[in-house]
Amino acid sequence: MQALLGSLTEKEQLLVAETEREQLAELSEDDLVELHTRVRRMRDKYVSMYRRNSAGRVDELGGRGFAYRKGTRDRAKAEVFEDALARVSRQLAAAARASARALRAERLAEARAMRNTDVPVSEKAASPLPASQQLDRRPRTPDRVKRHSTTRAATGRVQARRDSR
Repeated sequence: MQALLGSLTEKEQLLVAETEREQLAELSEDDLVELHTRVRRMRDKYVSMYRRNSAGRVDELGGRGFAYRKGTRDRAKAEVFEDALARVSRQLAAAARASARALRAERLAEARAMRNTDVPVSEKAASPLPASQQLDRRPRTPDRVKRHSTTRAATGRVQARRDSR
């Protein structure tokens, strides 16, 4: 692997060096996305060069196995950039998870701040029973009332059919 790293061009060596753990730790999520794109393009370049050249050699060398041996350098460079891409992808995934956690916590905090969960004093006294003895603690919304009425009516119809037999 080290011999191959030495055979990379200066630009390619700098790109691989950017994917080292210490370098990746300093990058923001946007910078990681940009680096991921550059490394992926470089990997794709060498993969397509290897495939194109090997496909062209198949006829002249007499088979895919012979063509495989000839494309070693492009294949090895593609592998180097594949490893670099994996490092960047892992770091990017970690950064995305942290960003999502922070955003979720921020949204939950905003939702809690917007919501007033304290019951006014006048409503607390309006109930004839203490909260622990109330049978139905669900809110009385028009939707719930309609659903309850519909269910009771349907049950009544079924029961009437049975009783008429």
